[in-house]
Amino acid sequence: MIEMENGGALDINLREDSHGRDRVALTLGQDCTLELSPHQARVLATELIMAVNRAEVRSNLKHSHNMTRGGDAGSQQRSPFHQAFAK
Repeated sequence: MIEMENGGALDINLREDSHGRDRVALTLGQDCTLELSPHQARVLATELIMAVNRAEVRSNLKHSHNMTRGGDAGSQQRSPFHQAFAK
C-alpha cells in the first residue's frame, strides 16, 4: 500500500482473472481499479522508474545550478583535492 498526499491509498495486488491468468491490480479508493497483465505492469514500472530518474536528475541539476550561481569563482574555496595537489 502506498499512502497518497490527499490521504488516500494506492493498493497493489496480484489477482487471478476468470480464465486463471495473473493480473496486477492497482486500486485507488474503492471505485477505481486498474488491472494489468504482468507484462503491462512491468512496462508501467519501467516507465515510472524512468520518470523518477528524470525528476531526480532535473532536481540535482537545479540544485547544482543554484549552488554554482551562489558565488563567483574567485571567492569559492578550492577542494581538499585541489589544495593538496596544486602546484
